[in-house]
Formats: sequence, structure tokens, C-alpha cells
Amino acid sequence: MAQLANSAVKTLENLLRAPTGLANGLAAVCIRSGNELAPLQDSQIVAQNISPDLVERSTGTHYPTYFLYCEKLNNTLREKFRQFSGTATLSVEVRVTHDRLEHLASAIQLYVDALTETLDSNRGDWGDGQFYTGGYQISFSAVKPGGKHYIQVAKATFDLQISK
Repeated sequence: MAQLANSAVKTLENLLRAPTGLANGLAAVCIRSGNELAPLQDSQIVAQNISPDLVERSTGTHYPTYFLYCEKLNNTLREKFRQFSGTATLSVEVRVTHDRLEHLASAIQLYVDALTETLDSNRGDWGDGQFYTGGYQISFSAVKPGGKHYIQVAKATFDLQISK
């Protein structure tokens, strides 16, 4: 079953890295808001569940960064005679850092908007028995010391329907 979690995260990673993924969502958000944000590199989309403190101590991270992982698998056996028929709860942590507090809140909101724009435009069949019906939950953490003085994390959680 752990392979299903890895497969779901890999599918999400490929979707976000595609030209029609986060890059497209970020461009749309920048046009709507009138703000300019630096384009994302592939190294800023990471398929790992790792705390911000550990990332800063162990690797050189370039912010903003999107961390993708599967929180849980729920095999409800909706479809009889399938090995797995249920949901994978996926999470995307958007981590943004800035040296000024007043710029941090607006920056993280724009990067979260780019993520939700991407999810909204990719509802439907993700292939390999995975289907995203839409909907997500966003939570924002408090600002903490880290990164370029301050870091804030927003977490988007959503369910991916899987039938294998």
C-alpha cells in the first residue's frame, strides 16, 4: 500500500512541474494581482515530508519551496474486488521566507493562490486510477525565525480518489 502513496505523490509532483502546472498558475496569479514573483525552479518542488528546521540545517533550500507528501491512505473498498478503492490524503506545504514581516504575508498568499489555481485547473482524471474531484483545505502557520530571517508555512490538504 505504501507504493500507492508514492505513486500519488509522484503524480502530483509531475503535475506541478509541468508547463501547465505551477508555472502557469504563478503567471496567472501575477497577472491578476499585478505583482511580480520569481519563476520557480524544479528544485523548489520537493516530494518529501521534512520539517523546516531540519531542511535548513541539512540542505541549502531555495525559497519559496513546495513540499509534497501523502498524509494517509484510506481503503474504504467502495469498489468490490479491488485491492484498493479509497482515498489518499495529499499535502502540499508552501514555505516562504522574507527578511521583512510585512512582505511575508502577501508573498505566501500569492504562492498559495498559484497552487490552488493549479489544483482548480486540474480536476478530473490524473491517470493510473487516480481522480481528483476538487476541493482542498488551506491552513497557515504562525511566522517563525528561519530562512532569510522569517519563515511562514501554509499547508494545503486534499483527497485523491484511487482505484487499483
